[in-house]
Amino acid sequence: MSHDTPYILVLYYSRSGATREMARQVAAGVERVAGIEARLRTVPAVSPTCEAVESEIPEEGAIYADHDDLRHCAGLALGSPTRFGNIAAPLKYFLDTTSGLWMNGALIDKPATCFTSSSSLHGGQESTLLTMLVPLLHHGMVYAGIPYSETELIETRSGGTPYGASHVAGARADRSVDEHERALCVAQGQRLARLSLALHAMRAEKRT
Repeated sequence: MSHDTPYILVLYYSRSGATREMARQVAAGVERVAGIEARLRTVPAVSPTCEAVESEIPEEGAIYADHDDLRHCAGLALGSPTRFGNIAAPLKYFLDTTSGLWMNGALIDKPATCFTSSSSLHGGQESTLLTMLVPLLHHGMVYAGIPYSETELIETRSGGTPYGASHVAGARADRSVDEHERALCVAQGQRLARLSLALHAMRAEKRT
């Protein structure tokens, strides 16, 4: 990854692997757009046990995000499994530590989008996506969902919403991301990449 090339931060938390696979598909969509790159990052789990400490490098998947990953991104794709219709605690905890970025206005006018996975078809996907965008709006980010020009929104019999891509993992979390869900993830990444390049240029002009 070039230090001069703008990047999309694809930041996710995944317990069973479904949200991680969605993150990879969003990143693949980003990489289809010339002039911008994807940076995959995750967050550590939280534990009620005070003595529990995560290793600094996860055993598999992306490395853990830090505030600089967020500070310097051109755009953000945020992914979380559904937890009672809401964002998972580890990702919420990370966002709760970003008040310094908020005070400095580091994310103002940067585009963002969200994606989620649930075990059941009506497991709170839309409410999760809507609650995930709230802290992003507080940061001054510009939210981008998925337009209905993506016909998979009409055709899907599983995941997929105009608020962001979604996936139905099944009761045993063993259902793979299907063709429609994958296409929506890729389209979401592509749209975010195009918007990020445009707004990145706008912010550069404001600084000159």
